Amino acid sequence: MTVVQHPLIRHKLAVLRDVETPTKQFKELVDEIAMLITYEVTRDLPLEPVEIDTPLERTTEMMLAGKKLTLVPILRAGLGMVDGVARLIPAARVGHIGLFRDHETLKPVDYYFKIPSDPGARDFIVLDPMLATGGSASAAVSSLKRSGAARVNFVCLVAAPEGVQRMLDDHPDVRVWTAALDRQLNDVGYILPGLGDAGDRLFGTK
Repeated sequence: MTVVQHPLIRHKLAVLRDVETPTKQFKELVDEIAMLITYEVTRDLPLEPVEIDTPLERTTEMMLAGKKLTLVPILRAGLGMVDGVARLIPAARVGHIGLFRDHETLKPVDYYFKIPSDPGARDFIVLDPMLATGGSASAAVSSLKRSGAARVNFVCLVAAPEGVQRMLDDHPDVRVWTAALDRQLNDVGYILPGLGDAGDRLFGTK
């Protein structure tokens, strides 16, 4: 697991956590933090030399080496992270995994799965603002692996130790990236101190 502690991320996360932060600003902050974390996630993307013409001369520069990237938000809260990441990687495909957590059993319920047709050739970045129990994240990665995916990163904004451990136990090959590792889960599975229900705060629902 990697906790990305850039000063801009820490500042934006503090505002994101604040109960007084309105929906519009919350959406903007989720977008921005997701983009900043993705700078680190993509640090090791392979490059290749290409010949280009500047206005003055021909030169050799480095460009991405045709890596096939796919963003996979876990519906619905993960949708709030897609635009920020896609601004960095506009050529990335976007899949979707529909999972929700049953508030009584705390277990994930699967209702939708759609990704590109060549998963074995792609690198996947799974997006979900919260890694709480880890049930939904683990289920999403399991679904990707069953479809043929071999290379997966998981990006969240806030993680609980319980969720991180679940991912380590179930998917030790998947690197978890987060802006914060919080203290614990409460008795109903919410992260403490956390930021509340990310989906509700993103979409103005209760």
